[in-house]
Amino acid sequence: MASEHRERIERLAGRARRERETFAPPTTVPAPEQGQEYLRDGVGELVSLYIDGRSGGKFAAFSEREWELLHRALDDWLQLYARCYGRELERGFQIRTLTELVIDTHNLHDAVVMATKVPDPKRERATESV
Repeated sequence: MASEHRERIERLAGRARRERETFAPPTTVPAPEQGQEYLRDGVGELVSLYIDGRSGGKFAAFSEREWELLHRALDDWLQLYARCYGRELERGFQIRTLTELVIDTHNLHDAVVMATKVPDPKRERATESV
């Protein structure tokens, strides 16, 4: 079980790093469809992996390296998401905190918006009312 998680973490972290390094800004910002792809294919996979490791009867004891990769990958995926809105994020997001938001909201997108403030909910409401 531990090696299965390690392999998934390494694969997702590697993919996130490659995506970040080869990112080409969208021609039109915001690009919510592209942002949703990063959430679904990156952040969603990480949250799923974390939930799998923390539930189902076997509590995964992630190694220090696995934690480092999880958080780095989460930061990379969230950075890609934010760039689809023309924004940059600070690093340091925690997979546990984001997962708890996903569980509370039952919605990955809403949880990410709450955690990152991208897109800015106040700005979005202001433009909707115009």
